[in-house]
Amino acid sequence: MPHISLAAEIIARIGGFPISNALITTWLVMGILIVLSYFATRNMQMVPGWAQSIAEMLVGGLYDFFESVTGKYVAAVFPLVGSLFLFILTANWVGLLPGVGTVGYYRLIHGEEEFIPLLRGATADLNTTVALAIVAVLAIQYFGFKTAGLRYSSRFLNFSSPIYFVLGLLEIVSEVSKIVSFAFRLFGNIFAGEVLLAVMAFLMPFIVPLPFITMELFVGFIQALVFSMLTAVFLTVAVSHGEHEAHAAEGGV
Repeated sequence: MPHISLAAEIIARIGGFPISNALITTWLVMGILIVLSYFATRNMQMVPGWAQSIAEMLVGGLYDFFESVTGKYVAAVFPLVGSLFLFILTANWVGLLPGVGTVGYYRLIHGEEEFIPLLRGATADLNTTVALAIVAVLAIQYFGFKTAGLRYSSRFLNFSSPIYFVLGLLEIVSEVSKIVSFAFRLFGNIFAGEVLLAVMAFLMPFIVPLPFITMELFVGFIQALVFSMLTAVFLTVAVSHGEHEAHAAEGGV
């Protein structure tokens, strides 16, 4: 039977800190992005080589796309949403590489031998997706406070009337629910895809899984796009709300 585990397996501990196979894959993804960025930008020229050309096409295309979503705020939010897209996309696709989830060792647990893969898809671990969701939601609040200052807090705590107070509480619930929505949407889609591939590879290991791998490549791209695009939309709403608060305060003065 294929190895399927909802939680990431602990491979080792360093100073009491658990190192899971999903965390190792996350480090691998980070290393891939760092190396690719280095080779693409180490020798920037007016007439770019092939590596610089690919990087410029990718970054330029992403910038134009997010500009259509965020408008005039693109320069402020693009470093974050662009990084989120590239990291999630790479993590989703690395999880489909041969050896991820299939190369490992057996460990005796509760008197039974259990297979422990050395690598596990980073975004197939709920810890990773929750961390990404927290980063996104904290960034949304950061940009809101950066634009309007402490006046942005009136979106959540407004004692001017009972109605505004209740609306503020609903806004707090809405922001917290974004973490759950972001995390479980990404985790659910990627984990389900990995389970599907594992089952198909076990039942029919030749040829048949190929269409499913193609589908998961597409799903990985869509999930990275959805996560980063929703972050961009919420960032735009926060910044525009912050600007509205700032202009209202100036008008009151």
